[in-house]
Amino acid sequence: MAITSTGIGSGIDVSGIVRDLVSAEAQPARNRLDRREAEIQTNISALGSLKSVLNEFKESLSGLTDLDAFQARKATSSDSSIFSASADASAVAGSYQVKVEQLAQEQKLRSGDFTGSDAVVGTGTLTLDVGGNSFDITVDASNNTLAGIRDAINGSPDNTGVRATTVNVDDGVGGTVSRLVLTSDAPGTANEITLSTVDDDGSNADAAGLSRLSSASGEIQELRAAQDAVVQIDGQTVTRSTNSIDDAIDGVTLNLKKADDLSTYNLDVALNTGAVKSKVNSFVESYNELVNTTNRLQSYDPDSGRAGPLQGDATLRTVMNQLRREIGGSVEGAEGMFQTLATIGIQTQRDGTLAIDDTKLDDALAQDFEGVGELFASENGYASKLDNLLDGYVGFNGILSSRTDSLNNRLDDIGDQREQLGRRLESLESRLLDQFNAMDALVGQLNSTGNYLSQQLNNLPFNNLKKD
Repeated sequence: MAITSTGIGSGIDVSGIVRDLVSAEAQPARNRLDRREAEIQTNISALGSLKSVLNEFKESLSGLTDLDAFQARKATSSDSSIFSASADASAVAGSYQVKVEQLAQEQKLRSGDFTGSDAVVGTGTLTLDVGGNSFDITVDASNNTLAGIRDAINGSPDNTGVRATTVNVDDGVGGTVSRLVLTSDAPGTANEITLSTVDDDGSNADAAGLSRLSSASGEIQELRAAQDAVVQIDGQTVTRSTNSIDDAIDGVTLNLKKADDLSTYNLDVALNTGAVKSKVNSFVESYNELVNTTNRLQSYDPDSGRAGPLQGDATLRTVMNQLRREIGGSVEGAEGMFQTLATIGIQTQRDGTLAIDDTKLDDALAQDFEGVGELFASENGYASKLDNLLDGYVGFNGILSSRTDSLNNRLDDIGDQREQLGRRLESLESRLLDQFNAMDALVGQLNSTGNYLSQQLNNLPFNNLKKD
């Protein structure tokens, strides 16, 4: 940069003049770049809004593209505190009378009394059998205490389904005793626990040494018996080892929570029309939001002369025309009573939005539940066709992404042009300063020469005579 200052020779504000000249040169170019940048930013934002609302509409289709959603069943218990239920597509609609007589439960055993969890038990081999599956615990000097045996059971990689704890309880005479408690991981009589020992003291069934933990010693007591679940379904007895019963009624799972052998409760299995109707409502609401958003983006107000950011946009016009054509058309090859949205109560309004006739939709679901599914989720169904159509616009390499990338590239170009403009203005400023400084120097020289000549003329004899 050249040094800027007030002209020495001329007294002119050289830097101010240069600054004004550079600003006059720069402002139109900057204004032009600002306008172009603002226009591009507005278009990027508008395309983002369009892509967002198209994605939301596409998301609403996800629940309608799977035929399984239209085969769903709903199982309802008249008292969910006694049992709850669920059903899959294979369940047959109907009603059942259910009585929960008994819940399945895990067996729980306890040992005899020991002076503490660190009390020595005895060495040898302890075998635990859970429902016919057994594993061995070797008891030696390293783990020959109640707590050591507890930890060995819980830490065994061969453990077949039993948990061990130690408890400290009153002994009835003012002190405490420790006991080993064993609980089966799984409920049901098929998961009963049996204990046997090979005691290093030579006796495997007495109440001394490791054999104190043998079922044959008489020391082991049952705190809670293993028990199967017992349910009456329409007067027929069902016995299972678990409280989750999925093989009594085809397609239905019962989750037993509380026994009540005095009362009978209802189980109703029906088509899950509520879930399907909710998805259809979501589809209509999302489409209407799409229509309202696109109307705003391409609007024009003749009174104010203001136009939406995508007014006249070919991409927006094309995608909406394609969506309207698909929604207003029919589904070829649909296996069922319905071929158009209008036949299930979904009509296009004058403003382009959709409206649902709830009564007509309810009737359609009641008459042909799976037929409504075919209308949406079959290969040529509405949801499938619309989803495929939208992929071309909002997918990873879709039209809207490509347009946004192109606009971002234009923004980068504007940034480059700003840098070029800055360099050009710096060059202009430097050149003008050089020129004005050179002119200022010349003016200074001329002023100096003029002053010299004036002095010389004043010193001539003629001028002196005139003074006399």
